[in-house]
Amino acid sequence: MKSMLIQSAIQREWVAKLEAQRETLTKYVQRNDQAHRFPHENMEWLINEGYTQLTLPESYGGRGATLEDMVVLQSVLGSIDGPTALSVGWHMALVGEVFERRIWDQAILDDFAKAVKNGALANRAVSEAETGSPTRGGRPQTYARFENNDYILNGVKTFTSMSPVLTHIIVAAYIPVKEQVGFFMVEKGTPGLEIANNWNMVGMRGTESHDVILNDVRVKQDKLIEIRGEGPAYQNGWLLHIPATYLGIAQAARDYAVDFALQYSPNSIEGPIADLPVVQQNIGQMETKLITARHLLWSTARAYQSVTPQDHIGAETAASKVVVMNEGLDVIDLAMRIVGAKSLEMDRPLQRYFRDMRAGLHNPPMQDMSYTKIAQQAMTERQSHI
Repeated sequence: MKSMLIQSAIQREWVAKLEAQRETLTKYVQRNDQAHRFPHENMEWLINEGYTQLTLPESYGGRGATLEDMVVLQSVLGSIDGPTALSVGWHMALVGEVFERRIWDQAILDDFAKAVKNGALANRAVSEAETGSPTRGGRPQTYARFENNDYILNGVKTFTSMSPVLTHIIVAAYIPVKEQVGFFMVEKGTPGLEIANNWNMVGMRGTESHDVILNDVRVKQDKLIEIRGEGPAYQNGWLLHIPATYLGIAQAARDYAVDFALQYSPNSIEGPIADLPVVQQNIGQMETKLITARHLLWSTARAYQSVTPQDHIGAETAASKVVVMNEGLDVIDLAMRIVGAKSLEMDRPLQRYFRDMRAGLHNPPMQDMSYTKIAQQAMTERQSHI
């Protein structure tokens, strides 16, 4: 973390808190990865210390953290434990988004804010095996049947991060009677709601992103909190929590490789391998790639807060994910080259960083969609000059 880039009081406070807690927050990382176990201890600490309330507006009793605050802090947390950061990031971003847009009914917002203040954890459940990524526009196979003034939800949602600890799940479902896709607030313990316990991926194993199964889940009409496409057009900059997490993972790989190079001294050379020109070239490449990714991501987050409408920086928000992922993957590759064959040892973290980083390629937005969006914005801007 570059101290000169720390700006706000919230950033200074929480970077210091996270760094002071780094050793404790990494205590179970290896075990959690091996057992694809959720980092319960880390999440409990984050809730108790108020991290999950940071993006809640001050008017609702939160800290009013900005998008830039969240991006900086998620980068630090990602360097400590990627699965912890990605998991809590979905909650942080959702809270930031819904109170920025304010398209939910006021009573729902009030109740949700109160729940967040009491330690609630929320995430959207939108992905499905049949539709692929929801950002590609497929219609959900999960459906909501209207019956006796209630909605009955049936379906299966995939990739639901931190599913074991979610208290509020925002479920996307097709509503035949409306011929629209709606989002329903489903709370933990609702009859018919089941967590499948089937998460067993190579990367981000600790997120426990199990399938969520809905078997005749009955919710009241007022739990239909949002209709897809309604409300003003919205550029969701809060999704920058995703590249922020992966930037942190790349930073952790860089730190490990540099520390290794400064300490490792085989008897075939005098001094540590950090003195070798080839190693210094690799370290220089890593550093340059991290600087590039960091400045694009953080400056985009800052710009998002001052540009109206935010879709004016849609290209920057899309590019941030692409650049962070591609540069981050290169950083980890270079780190593994510096450490050599030892980087593949299961007791060392580099192999975990490699696996977790690869998972980010499949978080939204996808690279092809990002490039399409960037291209469309560029062509629209030039159209007036033709």
